[in-house]
Amino acid sequence: MSTFTTTDGTEIFYKDWGTGQPVVFSHGWPLNADAWDGQLRLLAENGYRTVAHDRRGHGRSAQPWQGNNMDTYADDLAQLIESLNLNEVVLVGHSTGGGEVARYIGRHGTARVAKAVLLGAVPPLMLKTDANPEGLPIEVFDGIREGVRADRSQFYKDLSESFYGANRPGSAVSQGMRDSFWLWSMQVGLKAAYDCVEQFSETDFTEDLKRFDVPTFIAHGDDDQIVPIVAAANKSVELVKDATLKVYPGAPHGLNGAYEEAFNRDLLDFIRG
Repeated sequence: MSTFTTTDGTEIFYKDWGTGQPVVFSHGWPLNADAWDGQLRLLAENGYRTVAHDRRGHGRSAQPWQGNNMDTYADDLAQLIESLNLNEVVLVGHSTGGGEVARYIGRHGTARVAKAVLLGAVPPLMLKTDANPEGLPIEVFDGIREGVRADRSQFYKDLSESFYGANRPGSAVSQGMRDSFWLWSMQVGLKAAYDCVEQFSETDFTEDLKRFDVPTFIAHGDDDQIVPIVAAANKSVELVKDATLKVYPGAPHGLNGAYEEAFNRDLLDFIRG
């Protein structure tokens, strides 16, 4: 397996496919790099070098007790990029991974970055506050924490339903895809899974988004039941200077079928453009 070791001694797994301009992917919670396999293969076949890592505590990466916070996630991403000496990078982040990308730019700038893509991403802030009334109440995230703590296996099986929109009429998501979600989720250490809930829900990425100075493609389904578009993409596009928003009508949080095919076309067009 391809791995690198961070400055705090954590071994991080990554995939590195193809050659050409690098495109680096950050996955959502509670998944791993495998969730990006379709995009990794597509772009590698079209002349790009595609890289995706398992966030610390997730997948095949080490499960340290410490460092399960957004700043460290972003620093791990920076160390991955630096260890492979990648330049002119296109950063792509889904959900929590979108927060990771935003915090990376907020902390490390865009010296190595050419473009950014935020898909169903958590920025600028998921939590409902007086200043962010469109967000979700803290009770939603307390419920996630309790589900992870009490019976994470059943919780992940149940979560796959709303994640992929399987509870919507006409949904074409397969049982196999939902099973994959459960499998990937069960590879996350309990500590990392629990800690990450606070990070994706309560981290305010407003100042990070203001530091974006590269072309940015923001993509979001308007039937996202996990990260509602009203508090996410609709606000992020107003904070990122050179951003384009694409809304996928009826699309869930985890894109599948025709929704995923549409995003793949848009992703390739954006990177080529």
